[in-house]
Amino acid sequence: MPGGLVALLDDIATLAKLAATSIDDVAGAAGKAGTKAAGVVIDDTAVTPKYVVGLSPERELPIIAKITLGSLRNKLLFLLPAALLLSAFAPWAITPLLMVGGAYLAFEATEKIWESLSHTSHAEEVTEITDAKELEDRQVGGAIRTDFILSAEIMAIALNSLPPLSLPMQAAVLAAVAVVITLGVYGAVALLVKMDDLGLHLSARPQAYLRKIGHGLVNSMPYLLQALSIIGTAAMLWVGGGIFVHGLEQFGLGVIPHTIHDLAVAVSETVSFAPAVLQWVVEALGAAVVGLIVGSAIIAVLHVLPKKKPA
Repeated sequence: MPGGLVALLDDIATLAKLAATSIDDVAGAAGKAGTKAAGVVIDDTAVTPKYVVGLSPERELPIIAKITLGSLRNKLLFLLPAALLLSAFAPWAITPLLMVGGAYLAFEATEKIWESLSHTSHAEEVTEITDAKELEDRQVGGAIRTDFILSAEIMAIALNSLPPLSLPMQAAVLAAVAVVITLGVYGAVALLVKMDDLGLHLSARPQAYLRKIGHGLVNSMPYLLQALSIIGTAAMLWVGGGIFVHGLEQFGLGVIPHTIHDLAVAVSETVSFAPAVLQWVVEALGAAVVGLIVGSAIIAVLHVLPKKKPA
């Protein structure tokens, strides 16, 4: 009997170690996969605050909560099963789909640059809505639709970044990526949209240093949002171009990726301080240039060439 108890305790300890190892594997794989999706995450954070502009301040956090739930629904109920089915039955389609997604990211980023340089906008005009609930519903719906596209990119990048894993482990990692990234993005969005309120609150405090901090928060908000938008655009170019370059290499068209890598290595060898960092920067710039070329080609097809056709 004591021997059976010891054996049982040994089995429990073994299972506990296996469970702990599995959790570590999930956390490690989720962390690596989430890092690959950094560019999309930054852009998601930069895009979302516009959906609460013009709405009542007391409704900002409830609206962000609705968008957060919609984003989790997008990822966990729709995109996660689709990613698992793709991994199980059509793994050959992951790279082409990623390249399409990378081209879309590059197009989105390049279009932002094009609109900024040409002072044009392709945003759809919307009719004026006076009913507060209708306006809120429209904003939440638009945010969730935009989130679906960005979430699809995040899940696809995460799926492609995973090492060989069993289907349940893939599901666990993708679910962890979905939850952590969603809460991180919309937690950051909540802080951004309430930063001016916090600044106004501090501006009314009797302590001079608090008033100074409050004024600084309020005055820095436009610059912070603009900087975040620029960083998001650059990250989309880098990530989109990088996905496209990696896809070319997988299809045997390695001239571009090898050229970028060789150039990065050559540049990094010219310095003695942090050569690995410099190599990464050059490779990221090379990927961004590829993203800009791909995005420009799509813009030419969608926006420039149709205008030259005779009426």
